[in-house]
Amino acid sequence: MHPSLPYFCLLFNAMVWGLAWWPFQTMHAQGLVAPWATGMIYSVLAIGTALVFRNSLRQLLAHPVLWLLALSSGLTNVSFNTAASTGDVVRVILLFYLMPAWTVLLAWKFLGERPTTQSLLRLVLAFGGMALVIMPQGATWSSLTSGVGLPEYLALFGGLCFSMTNVILRRSFHTPATPRLLSMFVGCMFMGLFTAGTGYATGHLPGIPAPNTVWVACALGMAVLVAVGTWALQYGAARIPTSTTSLIMLSEVLFASGSAWLLGATELTPRMLLGGALIVSGALLAALQGRRSKLAPA
Repeated sequence: MHPSLPYFCLLFNAMVWGLAWWPFQTMHAQGLVAPWATGMIYSVLAIGTALVFRNSLRQLLAHPVLWLLALSSGLTNVSFNTAASTGDVVRVILLFYLMPAWTVLLAWKFLGERPTTQSLLRLVLAFGGMALVIMPQGATWSSLTSGVGLPEYLALFGGLCFSMTNVILRRSFHTPATPRLLSMFVGCMFMGLFTAGTGYATGHLPGIPAPNTVWVACALGMAVLVAVGTWALQYGAARIPTSTTSLIMLSEVLFASGSAWLLGATELTPRMLLGGALIVSGALLAALQGRRSKLAPA
């Protein structure tokens, strides 16, 4: 294998999720809302994984911690996909990338890892950037959330759930890799279908539209891309230091913002660019700190 293959694999995974907003917005425009799309896409992946790796379902049921992983993964995916399909792509991706800040707080609470000076600095950068991204120009204290809608709240919640997913993955390192992967697929499938079904029953979401070439092709294409992207992530992350993986995955922000700007799906204002720079700086500091800790002598 070429030595650069793991790096290209990680870039491919980042590209898949950086461009995922486009097929989800396309499916939304065709009447297939994100929760239904998520449930359908991950049904294919979950059933396929369970059939290929026949022991994975039994192992999943034997490890209760993987049930929590399924829940957090499902909430992450449904929240992000819904936000990306209905909101401003760049605002959504930037708010989602507050996850390194959430991880500091969650690791302190659930893993007993007390925040360092650098981690507190990341918190300040991240939440300062969040304020610039979501607060309208000239907002007063009484109207701080006037420019914030459901997509922004979902992006924030999705980033929080993704941080919880990372914490649970660290707590479940002793479990086999395939059941962990299956639990994430199953969680996304059930949470997508549950959210869509509940929304439809209460009149907040439409049902599944009649099949047409556009949304069926997008759904099948995303299933293939997510499957290949997940394999690429597993392959690359297993062969590259975690800190380097984190740095490469930051390219997702560039893929998302660049594609959204080129396709006219967003407007990159100076305020948004500055806020995004602060948020990405917080994530970059986290990755660099991880690299230094790996290189430090024992």
